[in-house]
Amino acid sequence: MSQNTPEIDVVLNEDELMALVDKLAEALAPRLHGDWTAINILIGATPFTSDLMKALARRNIHPVLDALWLESYRDARESSGRVNVRADITRPVTGRGVLLIDDVFDTGRTLAFARQHLMTKGAREVITVALARKPSAPAGPENVDYYAFEAPERFLVGYGMDDKGLYRGLPFVGALD
Repeated sequence: MSQNTPEIDVVLNEDELMALVDKLAEALAPRLHGDWTAINILIGATPFTSDLMKALARRNIHPVLDALWLESYRDARESSGRVNVRADITRPVTGRGVLLIDDVFDTGRTLAFARQHLMTKGAREVITVALARKPSAPAGPENVDYYAFEAPERFLVGYGMDDKGLYRGLPFVGALD
């Protein structure tokens, strides 16, 4: 790596990621009967959403796909504590189940905000899914419903996750110090 590139420790390689996404799709499949919309929380969850949609399609499950652009980090490594809607969903969710997909479940604020936002729009239920769950994340009713792996308490990059906009395209999940 160049002088300006920080040391990135590989947490999960690409093959491990794909196996975890497939296992997650297998767990979700029995719940996703009827009318469902998968909502990708932009921008970090995009690669995960794409791979999860493919894994669900292999199980003959085809939710409508939409996106919700929320912002709570900007270019910081810690949440601002406030969630803002940068761009809302474009398709109605009234009477539909929603599969809400995020990259990392840590403070719980983003998913709690998004769940309430979608229920207000008339979703019949919201199932939350995250690629990674941090050990310090809240438990109880604010917890994420499904997640692919328990992440270390480190700052994650790659596979859609970034550090000030960098490293989203890495094909693995890495951690920075």
